[in-house]
Amino acid sequence: MRHAPPAPSIEPAIYKRLVARLGGVHLRQRLGIETEYETQVFHRGTKLFHLENWKSAPWLIRTGLRLVGMLERGRRNALDIRLVHNDVPIAGLPRAFDGYRILQLSDLHLDVSAAALQALIERVRALDYDLCVLTGDYRYRTYGPYQPALAAMAQLRRHLRDPVYAVLGNHDTICMVPGMEDLGIHVLLNESVRLRRRRAAIYLAGIDDPHFFRADNLHQAAHAIPHDAVSILLSHTPETYRNAAHAGFSLMLSGHTHGGQICLPGGFPIITDTNCPRRFVRGAWQHGKLNGYTSVGAGCSIVEVRFNCKPEVTLHRLCSVAGTMAELKTTVRSGSADTNATAAGRKRKTRRPPAPPRSN
Repeated sequence: MRHAPPAPSIEPAIYKRLVARLGGVHLRQRLGIETEYETQVFHRGTKLFHLENWKSAPWLIRTGLRLVGMLERGRRNALDIRLVHNDVPIAGLPRAFDGYRILQLSDLHLDVSAAALQALIERVRALDYDLCVLTGDYRYRTYGPYQPALAAMAQLRRHLRDPVYAVLGNHDTICMVPGMEDLGIHVLLNESVRLRRRRAAIYLAGIDDPHFFRADNLHQAAHAIPHDAVSILLSHTPETYRNAAHAGFSLMLSGHTHGGQICLPGGFPIITDTNCPRRFVRGAWQHGKLNGYTSVGAGCSIVEVRFNCKPEVTLHRLCSVAGTMAELKTTVRSGSADTNATAAGRKRKTRRPPAPPRSN
């Protein structure tokens, strides 16, 4: 008979809070999985090989980049965080939520450096939005102390507007949850909440890491959501796209891939660390009736560099389908009118003057 691995060391106060939050069975399962899996390089999760768990990888990559003179350039790229705007047309969106803005921050890896944290704070502090969501990976490594990541999260949290919701990624331990919730960040662990605006409501669900720990439970997360309601799913990885589409979600927000982080010219990723088609690994996508977006992330994993893939924070704007079509028609009509006016002007300019009268 195989014995379960020993549970990781955890403070009694945190353990007690997590039991009350998750239940004893769920907590023991998650802690056991973390202990057994978190430093595994092969044969865990949805991929055969997990580069981020290989302890020699950072040194090897940094050394290679230093030898070719690219290390400092990659570090500068990693601090150049851009703001991306993404409009999301949603059928049946309540009128009250038309124009609703969601700030998505993903793959922050907050304890990688003080400079990276400050760059992120400077990018988000002045933004205007209605809801902030965090889609996982707050710790730099997949193992070891998590307190530095929580301390950095506390600094960032002071510059984020309420409400803030989050899910865990493959770099995050369940032990981070009490500390995050003490900061006013509601962590969704296979749960959903109702978002109200005036007299209307939509639903936000979040699942635990489906990539490495495979602790997601989509059925439980969607259990309390009415079948005809507009619903948004937070999933650390886009690998759950197929199940999310069939479960009836309207929008799925993900991260994990970093867009490749180190890409070939043109933004072609060398490694995506996902078990899904490449069209899902960055930016907006669609599968059936499900709209999706995979953020390239604001931070870095393994090595604090980026090439041909700048970090990002994303502002999503929800739009009713009727409103989107009306805007499109207005744009087309305006464009047609401008084209016709230009053509008429061109025709007037090229019209020949009348011939002078003939002399007798």
